[in-house]
Amino acid sequence: MRKPIAVAPSHSRRLLTTGVLLASQSLLLALSAAPASADDVRAPVRGTAYMGSGVLAHEGVQGRPSDTRTTQTEGVDVSSHQGNVAWPTLWNSGVKWAYTKATEGTSYRNPYYSQQYDGSYDVGMIRGAYHFAIPDGAGGAAQADYFVDHGGGWSKDGRTLPGVLDIEYNPYGDTCYGRTSSQMVDWIRDFLDRYKERTGRQAVIYTSTNWWKQCTGDYSGFGSTNPLWIARYASTVGPLPAGWDFHTMWQYTSSGPTVGDHDRFNGALDRVKALANG
Repeated sequence: MRKPIAVAPSHSRRLLTTGVLLASQSLLLALSAAPASADDVRAPVRGTAYMGSGVLAHEGVQGRPSDTRTTQTEGVDVSSHQGNVAWPTLWNSGVKWAYTKATEGTSYRNPYYSQQYDGSYDVGMIRGAYHFAIPDGAGGAAQADYFVDHGGGWSKDGRTLPGVLDIEYNPYGDTCYGRTSSQMVDWIRDFLDRYKERTGRQAVIYTSTNWWKQCTGDYSGFGSTNPLWIARYASTVGPLPAGWDFHTMWQYTSSGPTVGDHDRFNGALDRVKALANG
């Protein structure tokens, strides 16, 4: 009968250490392959921002407006999140104007742009396009060029609204995109100036009062030239940013019927047509 082979103490320790390391590596691989929990935090994918996404995240819903449509005209704004939109359904519900996201930064184009932009026009709506600004990316003029070159232009056909600069909370990082108030104002001015140069129209500014105060220092210099589209999910429009005595459009909900974001034009349909005509 053979005697058991003796193992040196040092060799035993090496075997034990190796076993522990292999087990640890297996555990790490298993954890990395496991599905992420709902508590995991991930940065949104570039291009997924849409009009009001930051407002909803930072300011929430504070109520719903009373139904006073006698001097207001219902509208919607859409992006890739809505996919192919049922425009006849919206038209029959009383929606008369629409804005479609065209671009973001200088690298993103809405893949549903044609169906949304042309589809709203085909059912009789007055339509326009908007650009989601990324001020910590390319300059304002460069983003205006990208917008105009990819759907954000304007034509005097009586049914095309001027382009919109969607400037709001940063969905991908620092609220004010790492810019000081003066730098932000300069960026916005560069965008607006180039858009006016390219199209002959003053762009509409979409924003929220809270963001505007925080990130531009409540700058008042655009109120006399650029229409205001205010974002506030509450029973009233509330205080406006400095420089504007009235709003042109109001995004009042992100959970409307058929399409998420619903808006009201501050006036009857003839005023919507007047804005389209310039």
